[in-house]
Amino acid sequence: MEKTLIASGKTIDLAIESALNQLGLDRDSVSVMVLQQAKAGFLGFGAQPAKVQVTYEAPDPVPEKVEKPKSALGAASRSKPKAAAPVKKPVEAPKPAPEAPKAQPKAEPVKEAPKPVKAETPKAPKERKPRAPKAPKAEPVKAAEPKTYAPAAPGSVEEKIEIFIKGLIEHMDSNAVPHCRKENENTYHVELVGDDLGYLIGRRGDTLDAIQHLANYTVNRDVEGHIRINVDAEEYRQKREDSLRRYARKKAHQVLKARRRTTLEPMNAYERHVIHAALQDMDNITTHSTGTEPNRRVVIEYVR
Repeated sequence: MEKTLIASGKTIDLAIESALNQLGLDRDSVSVMVLQQAKAGFLGFGAQPAKVQVTYEAPDPVPEKVEKPKSALGAASRSKPKAAAPVKKPVEAPKPAPEAPKAQPKAEPVKEAPKPVKAETPKAPKERKPRAPKAPKAEPVKAAEPKTYAPAAPGSVEEKIEIFIKGLIEHMDSNAVPHCRKENENTYHVELVGDDLGYLIGRRGDTLDAIQHLANYTVNRDVEGHIRINVDAEEYRQKREDSLRRYARKKAHQVLKARRRTTLEPMNAYERHVIHAALQDMDNITTHSTGTEPNRRVVIEYVR
């Protein structure tokens, strides 16, 4: 049930505070409507306080119980009734005693019929699966036998090549031993054997190429005609060729897909030759070299 209260004060806030103090409520429990703003007047005349109307919820009043008037009938009902005369019960005749039950003959237990015996069928013998033949034991991998090198004949070109390269790598503080063999009429192959050959190979075979270049330049001054010397260590040349062929095919497929040319990293003449040979039979691909040594590169280009 909503109720209202009107309060006044010098300001609206003071009027609201006065109403709340009277009701004993907080600000959130009431709603306020301003009825009149405060006016200061002139020299104290005509001043008017602020008035607010506060609305709040009050509990509904409990209705009083109305007592019903006492009637004469009710009073008569409360009077004690007169005692009634006792009623005599009729005397019952005694009941005859119940006869004892006759003993019944005991029933004979019923014999169960014998259960039929099931004839056992003979079980079929299990078929034995043939065992798979055992795989033959793998033979242990035999260690690769060390290569044997025949000594160079005294005074031969092979001996001259071995002497020069041996002296060269000794100046490089290496104990590797060069072994030279003749591959064909004008080509000789030198294999460096020993420990720590990575130092003689260098980054991408740079040191090995330098040894090969110096050997070709020096030995060709002391022999008739022109020979070619190939220097290798730990089969680096073959491994490098395989790697260059895979690299060339990968780049060529990228060129075919994008239909745009690509330029490879700088390579020496031998490595550029491997790239050209690997792609010479590939359709819609052509190669050529550009630039100057030592920054000469292979260009792989798409052609229709």
